[in-house]
Amino acid sequence: MPQIYGTEAHSPKEIAAAVEEVGVTKANLRLLPMVALGVLAGAFIALGALYYTVVVSDPELSFATARVLGGLVFSLGLVLVIVAGAELFTGNNLMVMAWVSRRISLARLLRNFAVVYVSNLAGALFVVFLVYYSGHWESGLIGVKAVEIAAAKTALPFSDAFFRGVLCNMLVCLAVWIAMGARTVAGKVLAVVFPVSAFVAAGFEHCVANMYLVPLGILLAGGAGTGFTTGPLPIATAEAPTWSGFAANLLPVTAGNLVGGAVLVAAVYWAIYRRHADS
Repeated sequence: MPQIYGTEAHSPKEIAAAVEEVGVTKANLRLLPMVALGVLAGAFIALGALYYTVVVSDPELSFATARVLGGLVFSLGLVLVIVAGAELFTGNNLMVMAWVSRRISLARLLRNFAVVYVSNLAGALFVVFLVYYSGHWESGLIGVKAVEIAAAKTALPFSDAFFRGVLCNMLVCLAVWIAMGARTVAGKVLAVVFPVSAFVAAGFEHCVANMYLVPLGILLAGGAGTGFTTGPLPIATAEAPTWSGFAANLLPVTAGNLVGGAVLVAAVYWAIYRRHADS
C-alpha cells in the first residue's frame, strides 16, 4: 500500500492493527499485574480530577475559561495512564476490536473489563481517602466546589447521564486512538489533551472520574441521607450528594461509556480497517 501520510505518525490503518494487538496483550495479562495497573489508572484519573476541581473552584474565572482550563488540567489523568502505563476501563473498551476479530474470547474480554473496573474504583477511592485526610479541601472554595460537582452529577436524570457517558468515551477512546499513532512522548501528550479537554469542557460523564469526584463530595458533605454524621462542610441535606445517588449515576454513565467506546469507536474502526484484514 502506498504511503499516504507524510508524517512521523502511524496511519489510521496501522493504528487499528496496533490497537487490536494491544487488546490481545491486555486480555492475557495475569491477574496481579492487571489489578495493580487498574488501581494505578483509577488513581491517575483521580489526580486529574483533583487538578480539575482546583481550577474550577476559582470564582474569578468565567464559565468558559474555567471549563477549558479545567479540561486541560484534567488531561493529566489520561496522560499518566498512557505514558506511565496503566489499565483504564474506558480506554480498554477498544479491546472489542480484538474480540470481534476473534483473537480473544468473550470471557477474556469480560474478565478484563470487570477486574479493571473494580480496580479503577479501588484506585480512585484510595485517592479520595488521601485527599480527605490531607485537608487539601480546607481552603473552603475547593471543598464546596467538590460537593457542588458531586451533587450535580448525582442529580442527573438517567438518560442525561447515559448520553453524556456515550459522548465522553467517544472522545476518550479517540484520544487513546490518536495517542497510539504518535511515536514520541510529546506526541502522545498532545494527542490526549484536546479530546479529553473537550469532553470535560462540555460537561460529559466519565465513570472512573466520577469514582473520585462523587465519593469525595459525599464525604465532605457528611454522607447526607446515609446515616453518616455531619460532614466537615455546611451543606444542606437536601442539596448534598448521597451514596445511592452515586450508584444511580455510575450505572448509566458506565453503560454510556461502553457504548461510546466499544461501539462507536472500536466497532466502527474495526469495520473500516480490520474486517477484511486477513482476506
